[in-house]
Amino acid sequence: MNRQAQAAVMFLVGAALLHAGLTGLYLRYVKAGLQPLLLASGAVLIVTALATVWYERKGRRGHGDGHDHGDVRGHGFVRGHGDGDGHGDGHGSGDTHGTAGDRGHAYDHGPADAHGHSDDHGHGHREPRISWLLVLPLFALILVAPPALGSYTAVRTGTALQRPYGYTALPAGNPLRLSVVDYAGRAVYDHGRSLAGRPVQITGFVALDRTGAPYLVRMALSCCAADAQPVKIALTGRIPPVLQPDTWLQVTGTYTARRTRDPVNNGPIPFLNVTEAKPVPTPHDPYDETWNQ
Repeated sequence: MNRQAQAAVMFLVGAALLHAGLTGLYLRYVKAGLQPLLLASGAVLIVTALATVWYERKGRRGHGDGHDHGDVRGHGFVRGHGDGDGHGDGHGSGDTHGTAGDRGHAYDHGPADAHGHSDDHGHGHREPRISWLLVLPLFALILVAPPALGSYTAVRTGTALQRPYGYTALPAGNPLRLSVVDYAGRAVYDHGRSLAGRPVQITGFVALDRTGAPYLVRMALSCCAADAQPVKIALTGRIPPVLQPDTWLQVTGTYTARRTRDPVNNGPIPFLNVTEAKPVPTPHDPYDETWNQ
């Protein structure tokens, strides 16, 4: 991989990062708060690629069209035959000048400068071929954008509900719109004191455990999709008769003190008494970032 190829790959990776950051594709990989850093990284890669191309061309022009006696334009492997006067007849596109009395052979391995020094045997400096593996993440980003993590991961991973550092005051209005993480944290660790008597509205996707018990789930993340973990709410009450895993639901219901334990890690899972449930499209950001609120 030469410098121009490196610059091309760097430019394409930077362009792919900008595309992901501007179109929302990045939400499949990292949380929304990292968008500025992602856009900045893409811009830096593009500027670096353009600077690499510019310096490469500038360097070539600097070593350009010198036509002095020390400039040899041999192609491939040129063998010059020195005569008694020191003049060699090179079989290439230039003349090889030996020193007087030199009976040896002059070997030209490529373009040389005015002092007779060849440039790395006629080849530019190249990086190891393994550098081409840098192209694979680019193809993965463009061609194989994965869907957001869903019910398959949720039922095989224990709930990651954590005790909140504190509880913010809830806004007025009915129903009260909450995230899965916020409702679960208040229901388990605040014992529903701030939820009692108020209808709540929560959006998440459906997951069914091995017994067919339904959960409303949201994958919560701290940084990126690699550390995403599920937070689950068990459903009771007026549950739709047919539930398909990974279907997104907007559920309206009320707090209940009933709880269960996650069969994977024995973590606490609160219940929600459902009064209404309707399918909704997948949200723009499928992950929940409301940790420790």
